[in-house]
Amino acid sequence: MSIPYLAQPEQQQKLEWLGGSTFSVLLDSAATGGRLTVGRFDAPRGQAPPFHLHTREDEVFMLIQGTALVWAGDQEYELSEGGIVYLPRNVPHGYRITSERADLLLIATPGGLEGMFRHAGRDMSTPRPEGFEIAEDALAAAADAYGQVVVGPPR
Repeated sequence: MSIPYLAQPEQQQKLEWLGGSTFSVLLDSAATGGRLTVGRFDAPRGQAPPFHLHTREDEVFMLIQGTALVWAGDQEYELSEGGIVYLPRNVPHGYRITSERADLLLIATPGGLEGMFRHAGRDMSTPRPEGFEIAEDALAAAADAYGQVVVGPPR
């Protein structure tokens, strides 16, 4: 059996993301022939993206370590370590990290979602500009370019 794509940790792109979190691009759409994106978040307590939905991809995320509250539609759930969530496209959702830190694995299909993170995030292999912060307009432009719809503030 051959392995069509393999990336060691030092080859994976790491991006500074919202609320003091980082997003590592483990597999991007180029590596998977557009089939999926796999990424990993390292997020501190309180980190929460805007309440949003994906128009192009279905999303799965697994909480490898930590705890979080998850909202899908009008429902609220507590997610514990090892918990997994499937979020079909067009379902509004969000989460908030409730543990000191969390390690989340994200899988999106089809691929391409990594483009949004690259568009608005900061590649951590480059020097960090003084006072760097992801601006709201940069996040909105990235979301729009990659089929994400922000439907409300973080919860």
